Amino acid sequence: MKRKVIVAAILIVVICASFLLALSISPLKKLEGRLMNNTKKPVVLIVVDSLMNEPLQKVIEEGDAPALAYLMNNGQLHQEMISSYPTMSVTIDSTLLTGTYPNQHKVPGLIWFKEDENRIISYGSGISEIWNNGIKNVALDSVVHLNDSHLSKEVRTLHEELANRNHSSASINGLLYRGNFQHRLNIPGLITMADLLPKDIHISGPAFFSLGTLAQYNRENNHHNFIWQRLGINNQFTANELKYLIKHKKLPSFTLAYLPDADASIHKYGPDHIKGIKKVDQAVQDILNSFPSWEDAIQEVTWIILGDSGQSYVTDDKKTSLIDLNQILENYTFWERKNPNAELAIAVNERMAYIYAIDQQVELSEIVNVLKKDERIGFIAWKSGQTNYVVSPHSEGKLEFSPEGKYVDDYNQSWRVVGDASILDLNMTKEQHVIYQDYPDALARLHGALHSQEGRVIIVDAKPSYEFIEKHSHDHAGGGAHGSLHKVDSVVPIIVTGASKLPESNRLVDLKNWILQLLGDS
Repeated sequence: MKRKVIVAAILIVVICASFLLALSISPLKKLEGRLMNNTKKPVVLIVVDSLMNEPLQKVIEEGDAPALAYLMNNGQLHQEMISSYPTMSVTIDSTLLTGTYPNQHKVPGLIWFKEDENRIISYGSGISEIWNNGIKNVALDSVVHLNDSHLSKEVRTLHEELANRNHSSASINGLLYRGNFQHRLNIPGLITMADLLPKDIHISGPAFFSLGTLAQYNRENNHHNFIWQRLGINNQFTANELKYLIKHKKLPSFTLAYLPDADASIHKYGPDHIKGIKKVDQAVQDILNSFPSWEDAIQEVTWIILGDSGQSYVTDDKKTSLIDLNQILENYTFWERKNPNAELAIAVNERMAYIYAIDQQVELSEIVNVLKKDERIGFIAWKSGQTNYVVSPHSEGKLEFSPEGKYVDDYNQSWRVVGDASILDLNMTKEQHVIYQDYPDALARLHGALHSQEGRVIIVDAKPSYEFIEKHSHDHAGGGAHGSLHKVDSVVPIIVTGASKLPESNRLVDLKNWILQLLGDS
């Protein structure tokens, strides 16, 4: 019995720590023969988890980030790129790769409730959450379903678009990677013995596909060095893979490389923690050193360094900083695998949460009225048809909005807006222009989340310094957390070096089209 418990614990840690990374990938055969024309200057997009502008500037000013400083000084820094919503990696990556918000790409968050299957979808989080949702379910959702079925087939990823335009692409440690090439995943024996995943899984990815220690091109990324370092989902592994492509002159038209390490330290120590950025710079130095000189690197390649989300500091005192939704809604029953016929399901994405009214007898207005009593909540939102409704504990009014109306924002999106615009801190000018303030691109991003799934769904979004929890949540009190629509979680920097043109918009949702423009048609 003890051995079974130990094995189960190891499996939980492996899956929890690596999301979708308990896997291996068979080597690509004769890859060179499958490559397509690469007639334009290659683009390398390095996504840095939880990179924020102020800590970045501080590290550069102190001289502790020479590589990032070099790219910035020989390119441009944009300090306020607007992320997707919720500001969680899988949703952000889906937006980045598809150029759409969740109402189109259909990946609502790291955790969400799938009504037609009556279960919580989780791509990996805290151990208790994984256990509650089922280890096998989490493994299948992360490894198979996220890219294969949850990401909408109605939208094309950047990898798919490039393949259709006769350009090759690569994904290194990216969570979202759907492309036009088939790869076979070989699941480790321990996982198949536990019946968590089938032995053979085929996925669709870009021509170059690297994910974890058993999916490498670079011999430096061997199993023994990285097995206990999140199975290769770390900065050094990513840098090693990118170095291999560069040194062997296999760099495709587009490469997405993911540097995840800073996120964990910021979650633990808070947004001001800069050690993670120093490690990012070390990885970027390692990559640039693959060229004869850094000058050669920026002449031969277009470099994009991009944050995915910010983080808000969560105060130490758990009694005040953690918003316990089970406690607030204590008069209702909650979905668990052992209690699937509950009234509500809760999917916490750190500083935002989805609340699902499963029982048709439960009125949304009742839930909203209870939530409005907690002043730590920034706003509460729900939908009816195409109309979205937003209220706040800090306002007696209500905001209604829907697409296509007389008001136009900075992104040429038109809206019908009625009611208390201060709830989302909107400045409505006499010229019928919408100006966003504390909630960047608020209307499109919130609309995207509300319409990302079917069913009766309520969104709750916390004020800075607060985080939502439910019975099984892992919290970040005393550290940092993200997920919310607020600008502290939503605004990230981007460094662009060597591009022939710069982004016309300051939104991540528009970067896909910009990258396609950089590469041009074949």
